[in-house]
Amino acid sequence: MAQRVQSAQEFLQDSFVPLVAALCSEEAEKVTRKNNLGFCELIKPFCRLTSEVHMRDPNNQLHIIKNLKIAVNNIITQPPQQGAIRKLLNDVVTVSQPAEGLVANVITAGDYDLNISDLSVKASVPWYSSWKDTLMGLNTSTFYSATTPWFEAYRESFLQSMPPSDHEFLNHYVACMLVVSSSEPEPVEQFLKLSQEQHQIQHSNEYSYPKWFIPNTLKYYVLLHDVSLGEEQRADSIYEEMKQRYGTQGCYLLKINSRGSNRGADEQIPDPWSQYLQKNTIQTQEPYEDGPYTVISNKNSDHFIPLDGLGNDSKVDGLSNNFKSHPLQLDHTSESGCFDGTDYVKPNSSMHESKKSNTWTPHGTCLTLTDHDRIRQFIQEFTFRGLLPHIEKTIRQLNDQLISRKGLSRSLFSATKKWFSGSKVPEKSVNELKSTSGLLYPPEAPELQIRKMADLCFLVQHYELAYNCYHTAKKDFLNDQAMLYAAGALEMAAVSAFLQPGAPRPYPAHYMDTAIQTYRDICKNMMLAERCVLLSAEVLKSQSKYSEAAALLIRLTSEDSDLRSALLLEQAAHCFINMKSPMVRKFAFHMILAGHRYSKAGQKKHALRCYCQAMQVYKGKGWSLAEDHINFTIGRQSFTLRQLDNAVSAFRHILINDSKQSAAQQGAFLREYLYVYRNVSQLSPDGPLPQLPLPYINSSATRVFFGHDRRPSEGEKQAATHISLDQEYDSEFSYQWKELEEQAVAAANKGTALSNFQPTQYCLNKYSDNSRFPLGVVEEPITVEVAFRNPLKVPLLLTDLSLLWKFQPKDYNSKNNGETKEVETSGKDMIGAEVISEFLMNSEETKMARLKLFPHQTGELHILGVVYNLGTIQSTSVLDGVDPSAVLQTGKFISNGMSVRGRQDLEIQGPRLNSTKEEKTSIKYGPDRRLDPIITEEMPLLEVFFINFPTGLLCGEIRKTYVEFMNVGKCPLTGVKVVSKRPEFFTFGGSSTILTPLSPSASEHCSAYKTVVKHSTSLYSLTSSADSSDFGVGTGCQPEVIDVPLPDSVLLPGASVQLPMWLRGPDEEGVHEINFLFYYESIRKHSKMCHRVLRHTAVICTSRSLTVRATVYRSNALEDGKGDGDNMLVFVDVENINTSEAGVKEFHIVQVSSNSKNWKLQESINLSEDKDIKLANREKGKLCLKAVRCKHSVENYTFADIVFGSEQIISSTSPCADFFFRSLYSDLKRTRSQQSVHTSQGAAKPSPDNAVRLIQKCSEVDLNIIVLWKAYVVEDNKQLILEGQHHVVLHTVGKEAFSFPQKQESSEIGLFNFFRPENTSVPARPSLDQFSSLIKTSLHYPETYNHPFHQKSLCIVPVTLLLSNCSQADVDVIIDLRHKTTSPETLEIHGSFTWLGQTQYKLQLKSQEVSSLQLKACFVHTGVYNLGTPRVFAKLSDQVTLFETSQQNSMPALIIIGNV
Repeated sequence: MAQRVQSAQEFLQDSFVPLVAALCSEEAEKVTRKNNLGFCELIKPFCRLTSEVHMRDPNNQLHIIKNLKIAVNNIITQPPQQGAIRKLLNDVVTVSQPAEGLVANVITAGDYDLNISDLSVKASVPWYSSWKDTLMGLNTSTFYSATTPWFEAYRESFLQSMPPSDHEFLNHYVACMLVVSSSEPEPVEQFLKLSQEQHQIQHSNEYSYPKWFIPNTLKYYVLLHDVSLGEEQRADSIYEEMKQRYGTQGCYLLKINSRGSNRGADEQIPDPWSQYLQKNTIQTQEPYEDGPYTVISNKNSDHFIPLDGLGNDSKVDGLSNNFKSHPLQLDHTSESGCFDGTDYVKPNSSMHESKKSNTWTPHGTCLTLTDHDRIRQFIQEFTFRGLLPHIEKTIRQLNDQLISRKGLSRSLFSATKKWFSGSKVPEKSVNELKSTSGLLYPPEAPELQIRKMADLCFLVQHYELAYNCYHTAKKDFLNDQAMLYAAGALEMAAVSAFLQPGAPRPYPAHYMDTAIQTYRDICKNMMLAERCVLLSAEVLKSQSKYSEAAALLIRLTSEDSDLRSALLLEQAAHCFINMKSPMVRKFAFHMILAGHRYSKAGQKKHALRCYCQAMQVYKGKGWSLAEDHINFTIGRQSFTLRQLDNAVSAFRHILINDSKQSAAQQGAFLREYLYVYRNVSQLSPDGPLPQLPLPYINSSATRVFFGHDRRPSEGEKQAATHISLDQEYDSEFSYQWKELEEQAVAAANKGTALSNFQPTQYCLNKYSDNSRFPLGVVEEPITVEVAFRNPLKVPLLLTDLSLLWKFQPKDYNSKNNGETKEVETSGKDMIGAEVISEFLMNSEETKMARLKLFPHQTGELHILGVVYNLGTIQSTSVLDGVDPSAVLQTGKFISNGMSVRGRQDLEIQGPRLNSTKEEKTSIKYGPDRRLDPIITEEMPLLEVFFINFPTGLLCGEIRKTYVEFMNVGKCPLTGVKVVSKRPEFFTFGGSSTILTPLSPSASEHCSAYKTVVKHSTSLYSLTSSADSSDFGVGTGCQPEVIDVPLPDSVLLPGASVQLPMWLRGPDEEGVHEINFLFYYESIRKHSKMCHRVLRHTAVICTSRSLTVRATVYRSNALEDGKGDGDNMLVFVDVENINTSEAGVKEFHIVQVSSNSKNWKLQESINLSEDKDIKLANREKGKLCLKAVRCKHSVENYTFADIVFGSEQIISSTSPCADFFFRSLYSDLKRTRSQQSVHTSQGAAKPSPDNAVRLIQKCSEVDLNIIVLWKAYVVEDNKQLILEGQHHVVLHTVGKEAFSFPQKQESSEIGLFNFFRPENTSVPARPSLDQFSSLIKTSLHYPETYNHPFHQKSLCIVPVTLLLSNCSQADVDVIIDLRHKTTSPETLEIHGSFTWLGQTQYKLQLKSQEVSSLQLKACFVHTGVYNLGTPRVFAKLSDQVTLFETSQQNSMPALIIIGNV
């Protein structure tokens, strides 16, 4: 229950005070009216005694009365109507609102704002201490003031507007003041007239109202003297006469108006009347929403509003003693007296005008502080000398009467009851006594005398005697089954027991409970029941029994009065929150109930406040349906009160929460929101656009794209893929593009990488680096993709959707770079904006909107947000089985006419900073500038189209296509380069490119190669030479970066050029994504943008064709027929591994070419007559080719072609040489990367010494084989001829090489790479294979030798042993002719011949020297012998270690010895 400044004791004392009637003459009223006050109003602020008062009880004991207050009211003869009372109470509550400046949704308690939302988290766990301690400290704080002044005002008005009843005397008049002015001609006669008038009102049957305490009412005669008029002697003489007539105890001379009304307001006199008169004017004011009235409740705001109508003067119309109309009288008479809180009744016009003037006019203008003291003294004298002696005397009389009558009356009465009932009547329960609630006592009944005495004792604070009397009366009433009287006695007995000083007995709460039940259920008197509840709840609250107080308050809520129920429920809610362990959720629940009842009672402001306070408990707890209900009600009430901003905010919360409501309910909420919002916007049509809550915008998912949309493909023309918003972001691809661009920029910058390089960003998203201001180009669109999400189950229709922007024009070319240009242009001249007329979002749909801006000037652009009309569409029924979402997709959408215009800002939070220590320890975010582009001056814009670009190729297939370059910008472009990670895939031709047909149609049936008709039929090679730098792979070049050979190197605006481009299918089968990056620059150098790029990703599917394996061996013949000293044999295996899926019938090997600086193919050693080599599916062909060392300079590469067909393909020209050099480069790069991987895994390789390197070099060979082929393909009943080439790089003698990369080893490494790799360092000692290549040996002898053994038994055959030093160093050679006898097999083979002469020879061979040694072999039998037995040992001349050169790989030297 809300706290108040008054204690419970003070409240109860002031609720029941002695009532004094006042009857004034017309002249007396005029005297007081000079101060704009009636007589009762004049003395009202002084009616509380400031000193203690003494009186004696019936036992002659002295009794002290403290802080006594009396109430003086005009006599009103008409009882107030119930409807008028209800209207009064309703107005009191309406006018009393929370103090201005306080937040509506915060419970304010003194200086402490109890914000439920922050503390209710703790309320969800069992008794949290921190908040409890705060509340306990709060309860004891001196600053803890009343939180519900409307309840205090209601209670005060309710208690004093209760009509008097016959079962109690507390609100009966004890005395009557007769007031006459001294200026009247015959004041004494006027007193007599007033006295007769009072007597007639009290004793005549004509008047049943007001009620009087005892027949002999005290009359107190007051002579009112206006000091400003003078005539003090006359006043004094009249007063003397009065004293003689009425006694000094019964009259008083009151002098007022010491200050003339015409005097200036030079002296500031306090105005103690304003706080009371504000209350009094409530029922005469036209109620309106934002009235200036506030009930100020402090310890001086006592209850001066009397029961007969708040103390309003009844004579304001100038008619003396007009007792017929009550201030609470309604203008129209209503039999039922019912009253609706929303219907306000306009009061009497004269009264209204009078009170209206009173409200704004000062009071007491003719009174001085001395007059204030005189009035205060007058009240003291009246109380001391008149009222209290009269009450004391009355109590004695009543006591004596009761004592004298009790014997006979009570005994007779008891005897009669015993006669009829037989014994003492036991007290019956309330339910048994229902039929006796209508019993009435005569006024002189002893039981009523006891009650009258008890009430008098209570009024003068003699609570012990009052309690005893109430207790006695209670028993009598219960015995008589007079339940209304018994309930009254129980009620006051409980209050008396509580108010007794020293608390001799506990508060009998059960008395109050019985009284409430009796009033409500038996007597059907809700007003008396309500009074009981108000009194008892205050007592229980003072004893910290908040739970019992809340139960009591809730018990009296009913349907008959919404206002009362609302107030009591609100107080119950405050009880729950004031408990020792605050029950926050119960508080909120009962605040909701109170808000509902306030709303029904027409108290919109109070209803809104209750809902707002409860909202803080339910907010954020996941009780979404409860939140929705509260917010909806808050919105409705705020709208009714014209608090439109609050209404919009409340409905906004309903829409932005993840609502669990049904679609129909959500649609209703949305329509309500739109309706309220539209009303708000109509109030300020020219104001700023407010923020809309729907649909949600995922700001971080906003993407910004710079440039035009990609052009669609036209027939065989395929536009470069570039970048579009339809592509998903891939960080790996993004890094690859950055690398490519960096390579292109470095190549354009003469090979040096830029330290401050920043990649071009065409599409900005949440993954990109948005720390820099992006660059846009004039006249090129900027597309912003906004991610909308509709959280509702109803569709949303956005119309006129466009971007909101701010632009600052700047000229970046002027000398004062960056200065703002002073230009007067409209927004559309600077930036054009695309407007989407209709954008439909189905229920719970996430949808992207792409909005464009077209900048027409350079400067700084800031994209702020989106602006649109939010509306809904007409609901579509699904009863016919048609999904409404399907209907919505077609044609124009039918809006329901309810739409509002607003905006949503795009605010993107940058990435969390985490680089420095300070950033790691705090939460800091970097900037995100994707929505703040800088618009630069015009740039060229390149578009690239690929003509007849294939989607499928055979591995190694060569295909010629055309590329069209077009400049669609407004300034010339130059320096076009293309960069790719796969340079071996394509070429534009080298510098030796011949003029091929320039159009795709002219080259349709031509070969992709440069060919010449071969006239010779021999298989000897045709040689040519070329430099690798002609093909972009020379030393210092970057083969990945290729200059596009544009004519004149410039492409003018609007111009286009077509260039041939050759493609070669990658050697691995499968799908390949090959990235091209086209780099180009403007002719004019710009400060902001140096270059631009265009991306293209080609997807090629390759299928298997041929696989080529090749091995090179040194020839055994040291000299051939032509005298060439050094030659080798190359064995080439070609296998058709095509799976026939591509429709390939067969492959033809048309040419084998070699490429080397040192070697060249000389001829084909094929024994078959058929020169054409055809390979059907899964067939394998073998070629044996002879290679010889070149004799010319080693600077250029020598190409040698061995042609098997009728046309020679010139392999040293484009595209054959291009692809060869590119594949050579990529192979070399792959080898290096593998070596670097192995190096990083193992230890660093020790560098071998020169000797070892010389030995290793002997086995190395630098020979590359190109196999050119044609494939015959049947496609669509047409035969096509495809061309292609495979490359084999031969590094080592005797080691097989392949045309495709070997993946087996790498896969094994990948499989076992979790083991620690062993040290893979190269040994310092050469291998046996390398030594076998150091010295090449050859035996020259006759293949057949006939000898006449019968003539000569020994056959001696001369044999020449040729030794060739293959290294570049001097070699010492030892030839050992002794046979090995280690095994029996060698004895069998070699035992039949022997070498004659020296068994060992030593000689030294210079670099590349060939030496011969003459040997003699001796045979004794005919047969076939192997002469290859000499063992050759060699060592470098400057080395010590000797090694045997192995001859196991050489062919056996067989000789046939015959007999003649």
